[in-house]
Amino acid sequence: MSPPISQCEVKAWRQLQPEGIEVPVLGFAGWSGAGKTTLLAQVIPQLRQARVRIALVKHAHHRFDVDHPGKDSHRLRSAGADQVLLTGARRYALMVERTVEKDPVLEEELPRIDCSACDVILVEGFRDARIAKIEVHRPALGRPTLHQQDPCIIAVATDALAELDTQLPRLALNNPQEVASFILGLLNIPHRENSMDAK
Repeated sequence: MSPPISQCEVKAWRQLQPEGIEVPVLGFAGWSGAGKTTLLAQVIPQLRQARVRIALVKHAHHRFDVDHPGKDSHRLRSAGADQVLLTGARRYALMVERTVEKDPVLEEELPRIDCSACDVILVEGFRDARIAKIEVHRPALGRPTLHQQDPCIIAVATDALAELDTQLPRLALNNPQEVASFILGLLNIPHRENSMDAK
């Protein structure tokens, strides 16, 4: 069970809210291999059970493509279309070619999210962004913790709770329900078991 959320933690989180973004933003930061994606993939279903609508921004440190060679949309984009909207009955994806290749800045990317369709924006990566973050830390990686240098970190999820010396809330990395409960506490939403089934 996660520790209760203090008013100081909630206040610190709100003070780090990006300007102009209407829904809460919470980042997950850690060194490569710490398990950010794995943790998020386990926490998101827990939040969905509490009927939280989630948007996610993930930083890609390398060239990526959501399109596939040989598909019509890829052919049209390769032919020179700067924007391609691939749309169907279940989802759509807008692919936009940047005119200048540069590392994305979170504050410039967040307005792309439809805030009317989500209750929280989770962010993976963007380690240096000035947003509230949960640090994901595995001592076995041999990398230092981030929270001692980053005042934006409001909690640490780790697989070595006893070894971690911090005044911040410590969350069990291998207990996604505990991490989700912490987030729900920040959002002021009670964690209800099987609430997706409740009418």
